[in-house]
Amino acid sequence: GGAGFGGNVYVGSTLFGTATSAKYADLAENYQGDKPYAPGTVVMFGGPAEITVADADSTAVAGVVSTNPSYIMNGGLEAEFVATVALTGRVPCRVTGTVCKGDLMVSAGYGLARAEQDPQVGTVIGKALENFEGNEGVIEVVVGRF
Repeated sequence: GGAGFGGNVYVGSTLFGTATSAKYADLAENYQGDKPYAPGTVVMFGGPAEITVADADSTAVAGVVSTNPSYIMNGGLEAEFVATVALTGRVPCRVTGTVCKGDLMVSAGYGLARAEQDPQVGTVIGKALENFEGNEGVIEVVVGRF
């Protein structure tokens, strides 16, 4: 026999439950892309489908293509190219230039993000969780709360 506990069910010594944590733990949503995009790519609303690679300083920025979402909304979307975009949480993001923890991140173009001290409304992707200095790399960014 089993006993219920907080939504999980114990059967003998085995626990059947739902995972509530993941490596990056972002909430994401599927969108139609105009081509396949690698995780960490900054995308915007526009192009021939719903999203495309983001222009520099875009106010139409949609977010960052998720690496390993813990929950996906619009999971049944059928399209030639489906892009899973992180809406909130921590996500690896392609970046360029000097970035300090806590910097606001905006699109640098070409699928990259960059730090911006005084961003325009609608351009913010999220906040940097790591420092970075260089031409191009990947850091963790918190999206969706700014």
